[in-house]
Amino acid sequence: MNVIKNWLRQNLKGDPVLWGIVILFSLISIAVVYSATGTLAYKQKAGNTEYFLLKHTGLIFVGLAFMWLAHRIDYRYYSRLSLYALLISVPLLLFTFFMGSNINEASRWLTIPVINQTFQPSDLAKLALIAHVASMLSRRQQHVQDFKTTLLPVMLWVGLICGIIILSNASTALLLFATCLLLMFIGRVPLKQMAVMVAIGAVVGGVGLATGQRMKTVISRIENFTDKSKPVPFQLEHSYIAIATGGVTGKGPGNSTERNILPHPYSDFIFAVIIEEYGMAGGVFVLFLYLAFLYRGLLTVVNSYGAFGGLLAAGLTFSLVLQAMVNMGVAVGLGPITGLPLPLLSMGGTSLIFTGISIGIILAVSRGEREIRPMVGEPADTVRIPKVSAYA
Repeated sequence: MNVIKNWLRQNLKGDPVLWGIVILFSLISIAVVYSATGTLAYKQKAGNTEYFLLKHTGLIFVGLAFMWLAHRIDYRYYSRLSLYALLISVPLLLFTFFMGSNINEASRWLTIPVINQTFQPSDLAKLALIAHVASMLSRRQQHVQDFKTTLLPVMLWVGLICGIIILSNASTALLLFATCLLLMFIGRVPLKQMAVMVAIGAVVGGVGLATGQRMKTVISRIENFTDKSKPVPFQLEHSYIAIATGGVTGKGPGNSTERNILPHPYSDFIFAVIIEEYGMAGGVFVLFLYLAFLYRGLLTVVNSYGAFGGLLAAGLTFSLVLQAMVNMGVAVGLGPITGLPLPLLSMGGTSLIFTGISIGIILAVSRGEREIRPMVGEPADTVRIPKVSAYA
């Protein structure tokens, strides 16, 4: 037992509670995805009901491996890497929009040759933009009220990335824009400048929707949500049925019936399957895990010594938790359908890798400044984020 404890202390750095939360999410994900994909696997894989289980489990281990690698790196390297990642993301996003795989009337995916695995460049762009906005704000803490010095470069990068993403994926673009606004608020950007950011974002977003692929879909989904005279969309109707029949304790693992009817029960509406099988108790427990993840992430923000580490951890934490809240809100009818998966639980491909990297970076920040020495030629980042604004 002592050997195992020593090995864990030496190899799993950072917040141990955060590690525990991620491992719990991984176990829940394997169980729920196996149940949600059983029928699909039986139909598509000639009765091999374990096909998606084995594939998803393998991808979870790959994601955990990337998380481990990311948490071993001095997090300040991500400040330098973020710009290069953004420069790669822009042509990738444009190429995907014009030449990518078109699924459900949206070009969001590139197929990686040889392994034949789909990849969403927006996952890379999202991670890169959050890291770069954190970097820009941390370097400009002494000039945070200067429009030209601070807001203009942030606005250009956020507008460019979100503007390209919204051409084919409105929900991801809006969520990323909201995350960047939260980062600006935490980074002490004046509210007047943030209002300018919102106004320009609305214009860029409107143009992107009008010229992109998702305008009709966005309008349709908003109308379905706001106009109560219209019938409930098919997906939401069966999501409600799953939740209603789950009761308090659920039907039990593997006993979902709506998984055979719901579109994408292993992704967009996996929360409904969780409640159907594990009841309201299971749904509340999943919600509690996300709130615990948020709390530990904010604790990392408050305890970080440098402004960049705090902003980076805050941006990545909010990005994951906001997406989770939106997904769960859609499943219970609190918002229009978005198509966003439930992070850490939904079946995915390369998205699991980018989620793992994001959490690994948060863990790298949580390792604390005691283990990190200033890199050669780099001035120490000594600006702390006020604790009050970190929680705001």
